[in-house]
Amino acid sequence: MKYSLLSLAILFTGLNLFAQKQNYRAAIVGFYNLENFYDTVDNPMVNDEEFLPNSPRQYNSRIYLDKVNRLATVISQIGTDINPDGIAFMGVAEIENDTVLTDLINNNLLKSRRLKFEHYDSPDKRGVDVGFIYNPKYFTVLSSAPFFVPLPSGSKDAYFTRDVLYVKGILDGDTIHVFVNHWPSRSGGEERSAPGRAAAAGVVKARVDSLMAINPDTKVLIMGDLNDDPISPSLTKVLNAKGKIKDVAKGGLYNPWVDFYKKGIGTSPYQDAWGLFDQIVMSEAFLDRNQKGYFYLNAHIFNKDFLVEKVGKYRNYSKRTWSGITYNYGYSDHFAVFLTLLKKVD
Repeated sequence: MKYSLLSLAILFTGLNLFAQKQNYRAAIVGFYNLENFYDTVDNPMVNDEEFLPNSPRQYNSRIYLDKVNRLATVISQIGTDINPDGIAFMGVAEIENDTVLTDLINNNLLKSRRLKFEHYDSPDKRGVDVGFIYNPKYFTVLSSAPFFVPLPSGSKDAYFTRDVLYVKGILDGDTIHVFVNHWPSRSGGEERSAPGRAAAAGVVKARVDSLMAINPDTKVLIMGDLNDDPISPSLTKVLNAKGKIKDVAKGGLYNPWVDFYKKGIGTSPYQDAWGLFDQIVMSEAFLDRNQKGYFYLNAHIFNKDFLVEKVGKYRNYSKRTWSGITYNYGYSDHFAVFLTLLKKVD
């Protein structure tokens, strides 16, 4: 099995801490909200009427296949400047079913990578779920499961939200636990809807605490469209994720997106301000650079120029799929995010 090897001289230019030359294996892990990624077939069990051929959007096969190709274009490029194989694995949100994931990974831009996925149907009213895509060359799935999120009374108009997708697997010898999330939106107001996001965060935190009680060196990644920023209470109080490495306790959580947010850098704009709802939070076990396994190097927002709207009302925003009900030939109203993980090799 061949992996991409990176020279220390390229990655750590100017860092005296790593003065000697050292080879590393790089793994790219990411998350991407695919923005209303529906198929064109009516599912009477969910509210997908907005995305059907006879709807005002006229969401037909031509539009659907173009959407598939555009999403594949983005995913095919994430992290390839670091590892030519791109993602080892990534979470995705706003997918209708396994059909759209099957079409995505079989697109010509991705097919050669032989990607696979994990997916479960959620009770969400709109019929959108989360999913997990992975490259079996790098990642082996051991188990997966959906975790139900009970919403507190009055927090949302809808009674159900997306399940949390849990995946346990092996990344080149490292056992990693991944939680893929799409927490309740801010519709109805940020304050009113906050308890719903706190509930989702609580479901994840309880699972993480159980893992840490067994082994505080457990490697955990919490990723998703959290519909909250890195400084929101669901992150800082419920998950207790820290924005500075020095503040992370044994078995604790680190959120590398706090500094991005404080600099005004985000993944999804709203009313000319950038929110940073798309995040990947990691456990303390990823922070030691002297370990034998994978460690955290840096975080990225995948916001290449072709993903940015150039004209009109949403100029300089992420180039979304729709402008009202008119197909915009865009990608998503969110930018993808990803982490670079490194592992020392002899």
